[in-house]
Amino acid sequence: MVTLSEMTPEERAAALGQAQPEPPKASQLNQVDQVIAVMSGKGGVGKSSVTALLALALARRGYRVGILDADITGPSIPRLFGLRPGEVYGSALGILPPIAAEGIKVMSINLLLPDEDTAVIWRGPLIAGALQQFWTEVIWGRLDVLLVDLPPGTSDAALTVMQSLPVTGVIVVTTPQELAAMVVRKAVHMARQLNVPVLGVVENMSYFICPDTGKHHQIFGPSHAEEVAAAAGAPVLARLPIDPQLTARCDVGKVAAVTRPEIEALVEALTRTAAAPAPRLTVTG
Repeated sequence: MVTLSEMTPEERAAALGQAQPEPPKASQLNQVDQVIAVMSGKGGVGKSSVTALLALALARRGYRVGILDADITGPSIPRLFGLRPGEVYGSALGILPPIAAEGIKVMSINLLLPDEDTAVIWRGPLIAGALQQFWTEVIWGRLDVLLVDLPPGTSDAALTVMQSLPVTGVIVVTTPQELAAMVVRKAVHMARQLNVPVLGVVENMSYFICPDTGKHHQIFGPSHAEEVAAAAGAPVLARLPIDPQLTARCDVGKVAAVTRPEIEALVEALTRTAAAPAPRLTVTG
């Protein structure tokens, strides 16, 4: 047996280097209590804005919240919060997600691109690999809730998230049109086939409130939320109105400036619904 004193300086350096333990990985440091996916059957229903508003409402109640933007080819979460490409940094432990309004941690492919107009032209395996990296290599730290903004439909990305991440439940976002309701039922069936609980249904753009009269107008026709909820075996968590102010704020990255009572009601309903079958959402110190 050769001792350290008998080794050459080069041999000692090599031996000591081999003896040093590897630094921990991000996935070993993260502690995420609940992973809730937000999904829809088709695009354009406001799923990302619902995700952002829900994250803000939870954060304002004291929850530690993160958003994983799983829409690799059509990400919009960074724009909603006013985050720009290049605001992501790395360390020996992993990727440091930028902190948005109310302390929300955000990770999105758009934050890694040269500019937000750069197209991501990837096949399924590359998208799946990126999503897995967003879960295992991002330093999420201690979170009460990680919201995953899924791409619309039942594509590879949605399948990867539900099979690779410990998803505790999904929230389904739809709009009043029958076409949207028909397509979103496919997403509901996907979640059920993968044994992922549907926590509830959110109907966005459900009505418009006339600013002059206060009267509600169903611009996109009568609601189908109850039908979708029945198919999901879950409650209707909220019906959200068409809000021009929200649209304007989202376009300029100021979603945090918008508060709506319907979102607060959504959080109340979610915290009740999440008690079964998923663990209750609780604020921890």
